[in-house]
Amino acid sequence: MNETVTPADPQPVVMAQNPIGKVVAVTSGKGGVGKTFVSANLAAALARRGLRVLVLDADLGLANLDVVLNLYPKLTLHDVFTGKATLEEAILPAPGGFSVLLAGSGMVEYSRLTPEVRSEFLRVVHSLVPRYDVVLLDTGAGISDVVLFAVSLASEVLMVATPEPTSLTDAYATIKVLAGQQQRDQVRLIVNQTSRAGSGLAITRQLQQVLDRFVVGALGRPFTLAHLGDIPADPEVRQAVMRRQLLVKSLPDSPAATAIAQIAHALKEKLAAKSG
Repeated sequence: MNETVTPADPQPVVMAQNPIGKVVAVTSGKGGVGKTFVSANLAAALARRGLRVLVLDADLGLANLDVVLNLYPKLTLHDVFTGKATLEEAILPAPGGFSVLLAGSGMVEYSRLTPEVRSEFLRVVHSLVPRYDVVLLDTGAGISDVVLFAVSLASEVLMVATPEPTSLTDAYATIKVLAGQQQRDQVRLIVNQTSRAGSGLAITRQLQQVLDRFVVGALGRPFTLAHLGDIPADPEVRQAVMRRQLLVKSLPDSPAATAIAQIAHALKEKLAAKSG
């Protein structure tokens, strides 16, 4: 990996918001790395630890959280945005003991950050925060203006990547944008589908070396890529996804579910320390 690799199709600068406490963005540089799987199972693991959790499907227009959770919503974020439903009507209970606010899929009008989408999304997030201990934003992948705006609202950013070179290259490129546009000085990394113990930490250190050379955080501080945890490659993951079940609920002792539980414990401690 080197500095000459940059994301394709550069997006316009999205003005960052002031990050909101208790809001955590789960994002990725590219699709197909298990980001939504992580969001849903992490929410269930946090709920099991006594937290009131809501997952907001922030992948506006290409939502699939409903598929992962085997839910068939009658009302979505689109209905809240357009005034056809209240927030309370659109929030659904999820199988893992947390709440969800699902987005519609295939809606072209949400592929760009219009002033209306920006205003409504901000209003919804601010309305949700007082009701929950954690609001997880399951964002889209990459650096579209919609994704960057959603991430800008979060006090914590969790970057999901796999050990594949393309995933790591895109993760680096996305982190560089977050540091530059949003003046962040830290992102937490979750490495999914690892093949051996400790490989995620080694990957984090490798990426950190590149970031040390080319990326500067807020106010000139060094940028920190914090390793939050690994999720090992586990055949049970595919089976749970195909069955549209939460792994931490159906097979809590499987290697991947155990790893997600450990990540949830670490994240809960990070959030408690920040709020304290």
